[in-house]
Amino acid sequence: MSLGGPRMVEGPGQLHPSPDRCSSLTPDTAVISPQDPTLLIGSSLQATCSVHGDTPGATAEGLYWTLNGRRLPPELSRMLNASTMALALANLNGSRQQSGDNLVCHARDGSILAGSCLYVGLPPEKPFNISCWSRNMKDLTCRWTPGTHGETFLHTNYSLKYKLRWYGQDNTCEEYHTVGPHSCHIPKDLALFTPYEIWVEATNRLGSARSDVLTLDILDVVTTDPPPDVHVSRVGGLEDQLSVRWVSPPALKDFLFQAKYQIRYRVEDSVDWKVVDDVSNQTSCRLAGLKPGTVYFVQVRCNPFGIYGSKKAGIWSEWSHPTAASTPRSERPGPGGGACEPRGGEPSSGPVRRELKQFLGWLKKHAYCSNLSFRLYDQWRAWMQKSHKTRNQVLPDKL
Repeated sequence: MSLGGPRMVEGPGQLHPSPDRCSSLTPDTAVISPQDPTLLIGSSLQATCSVHGDTPGATAEGLYWTLNGRRLPPELSRMLNASTMALALANLNGSRQQSGDNLVCHARDGSILAGSCLYVGLPPEKPFNISCWSRNMKDLTCRWTPGTHGETFLHTNYSLKYKLRWYGQDNTCEEYHTVGPHSCHIPKDLALFTPYEIWVEATNRLGSARSDVLTLDILDVVTTDPPPDVHVSRVGGLEDQLSVRWVSPPALKDFLFQAKYQIRYRVEDSVDWKVVDDVSNQTSCRLAGLKPGTVYFVQVRCNPFGIYGSKKAGIWSEWSHPTAASTPRSERPGPGGGACEPRGGEPSSGPVRRELKQFLGWLKKHAYCSNLSFRLYDQWRAWMQKSHKTRNQVLPDKL
């Protein structure tokens, strides 16, 4: 039977509000049994409401039930005797609210005689996918996934536990929900150069579950804030390039570490990012092969590694805030734009141009975001653009 339904229902002479939290109403006039039961989804419930014999006019005749403010059909109830009304619910769904559903027994005139909290749900599943990181080698933040299905329909408590691997006592994290609903932050008092064991325990009214143990060394899970001061600018008049520069994250400047970077960029009217992986440990990069006259958004992130000799790969930071810049518009005429062909009798420049294009393609590929100088490449590109512009201006006058 579903526990959902309207928040209010009209009864004899009054409305019955459904409170956001369940509270067991126990007036002296009647009692519900069982009181505050906890059941698995799909279970059945047999409950009774018994009016005390010393109550004036005490009788079960006319009694009725509400669940979360919704009046239950009379065919679900029957009188057991003059002072007791029984209720039968089958195939119960999960509780509408984690604090329990309100099952209330009413007198004929709508007054409340007794109440009970009904808890229907599932035991917690084994938490998994624990991941942890440190931003200053003194703290640790972890998050996890609460089981395959997650929803238990009951209040479920998650506790992050940790201890030194070979000795020491269990500790419990105290700062929860720091980076999401299933996360916790340990702010200090962590040891370096020794592994920790970390796990998550989940408990509710129907049982408990424990995750697998994650073993880690703080030095192996260090990350940083995104690189600050990302600047993107044009490369002279080169219409297919942008220069990207940034500053190393300052948080770990006093520690022995290396850093590698990634860049990603996209055009203004697209959601698809292109990632540049081979930036290594530089703090600048030249993006080539871009579209002329196009706005690009660029982001950078950092991965510190080798901290005090750690052999782990490190953890990538978040991406920096997007920085926008545009490439220059191309001065070359497009297809069918009236480009001048060589005059009759002059040797064709086609093979030369193809050879030059192949050379520049090779140079661009091997110098892309590396330590090789772009000076020769820039000279060739500037010469080509200037030569092409001059030919466009002069040749038509000679024809």
